[in-house]
Amino acid sequence: MYVPRQFAVADDADMRDLIAANPLGALVRLGTGGLEADHIPFELVAPTEAAPHGLLRAHVARANPIWQADDASVLALFQGASSYVSPLLYDVEAAGGRVVPTWNYQAVHAHGRLRAIDDPAWILGQMTRLTGRHEDARAGWKVEDAPREFIDKVVRTTVGIEIVIERLEAKFKMSQNRTPEDRARVLAAMG
Repeated sequence: MYVPRQFAVADDADMRDLIAANPLGALVRLGTGGLEADHIPFELVAPTEAAPHGLLRAHVARANPIWQADDASVLALFQGASSYVSPLLYDVEAAGGRVVPTWNYQAVHAHGRLRAIDDPAWILGQMTRLTGRHEDARAGWKVEDAPREFIDKVVRTTVGIEIVIERLEAKFKMSQNRTPEDRARVLAAMG
């Protein structure tokens, strides 16, 4: 990813915060027909000594061939806030009319190797944690609310995936290259 210095993010914690707040990632890998991408909600696991940048965990349908890419190099893309920025939000006169539209956005790329996990207890645990995280803010449905035989069938038709994050890179392009007055107008327009 092209990252000019003023848009670079150096702090892993800032990158992990974006992933945690925007867990739907596009998982890219090289498949038999070229590059392939799957959109998957991930659980972000905090860094450990064995995984200093953290882990990404998810589950996919057994029919999805992504899990067969065990040990493949993958790239998970996460996006935060984004918005078109009109040049009319800038001080056009002060710039002598030399303004163009742009796009402000936040993006994090997590690089690693995919590991397939075909362990029913692991899969059920991952489903339970992921569902719990997102349901807590809603109605509070729990995996345990469904009939056990149904959940067992879902688990059998699912495969877990885990990615030890080997490298994180991010670009938070939020008008840092503009004057404070321009940034204030852009921020107000997005509000």
